[in-house]
Amino acid sequence: MTVRRLTVEDWPDLWPLLQGFGTGLPEDEAKSVYAELVDDPRWAAFGYDADGLLGYAVVQDYGPHLRAGRHHHGRLHDLYVRPDHRRTGIGRALMNAVTSWASTRVLHLEWQAHYQRSAPFYERLGYKGLPCPQPEYPTFDVELPTAAARRTILRQPLGDPDGINIAAEISRVREHED
Repeated sequence: MTVRRLTVEDWPDLWPLLQGFGTGLPEDEAKSVYAELVDDPRWAAFGYDADGLLGYAVVQDYGPHLRAGRHHHGRLHDLYVRPDHRRTGIGRALMNAVTSWASTRVLHLEWQAHYQRSAPFYERLGYKGLPCPQPEYPTFDVELPTAAARRTILRQPLGDPDGINIAAEISRVREHED
């Protein structure tokens, strides 16, 4: 069981999850969009793999902003766990991978979540939703610590998202702190 970056080859396992989350796209169009996203370095798709995908998350680095500068905002577009595997830590593991990836690229990560179906999950992780024009979808906007700050404040390894061995990096930093 692991969180890993998804590739084009993961499409057959991802498609049922997309359908479970809800999509109006036909499969051939969704597959084409997915292939485009996983090839774009501004996007990352993560999957929780346990002999098949049990959940996925997709995050985007919006890139430079004319008024705010480079590396400003990212957006969590999707985080979905199969209903029969919820409340098992999969969503938390996917969110850890998302925030780890985003913290090396952006200063803020934002997303919206339905106030009944998904906002309580993010609130259990310590995030706070703010009112927005669509009251049933609070907006979550968190400031991410820089990679250097993360090395000193993290106390639990997050795994190996995007080829970064966070556990080893934390151990290395802790050894030099002592």
